Amino acid sequence: MMTAAAERGQGSVATSGRATMTAVRIVSLVPSVTETLLAWDHVPVACTRFCEQPDLVHVGGTKDPDVEAIVALRPDLVIVDAEENRKEDHDALVARGVPVHALRIRSVDDVDVQLGALAHELGRTWETIERPSGSSATRVAFVPIWRRPWMALGTPTYGSSLLGLLGIANCCDGDGPYPVVDLADLAGRRPDLVIGPSEPYPFAERHRAELETVAPCVFVDGRDLLWWGARTRGALGRLGEVLRP
Repeated sequence: MMTAAAERGQGSVATSGRATMTAVRIVSLVPSVTETLLAWDHVPVACTRFCEQPDLVHVGGTKDPDVEAIVALRPDLVIVDAEENRKEDHDALVARGVPVHALRIRSVDDVDVQLGALAHELGRTWETIERPSGSSATRVAFVPIWRRPWMALGTPTYGSSLLGLLGIANCCDGDGPYPVVDLADLAGRRPDLVIGPSEPYPFAERHRAELETVAPCVFVDGRDLLWWGARTRGALGRLGEVLRP
């Protein structure tokens, strides 16, 4: 998931560690993972301030984790993601001897494969996400994720993959994962609709007139579009209803 420019912008983790069945004390640096662990009845010992879990210990943000605080927690495992977290933080944790498991989620297929493996290692069960029938693309959308500068959800990304299962193609396909865009240029591509998520930028009714210079706009819960894992199954249904032609 792409997040706020300074703290939750594009990052990368080049390597990944391996979870083990003995991992009990887990630090999650990924909001989607935190939500999924809780759905598995596995409460992490700490998470980021973006995970929307005020009752859990916070160890900084996705792009500025407190490495010393994490080490002090003596975790059995830290879980990171190539989209959410920075390689330098991953490497700093590994250098301190902390076991790290790195995910790289760019599609719904990645969710099944990588969370299926993680669930197995943690002694949990992951059921393959059921794909909607008749999901061939019939509409094309522009999905803004930031303003000033305008940035779009592109490909390859989990959000675009999810929309593809709902029969919606991305007008920024081929422009990279999170391209900087121009609204006039996008209008010239003639997408069928604009999908305005509530995060990472809080698009809402006050932005409708501006966004509808491109195409008719529908606002959606950004977590349903961009958070993956335990949320994915329900998100497909909720987004399908909101985005129904």
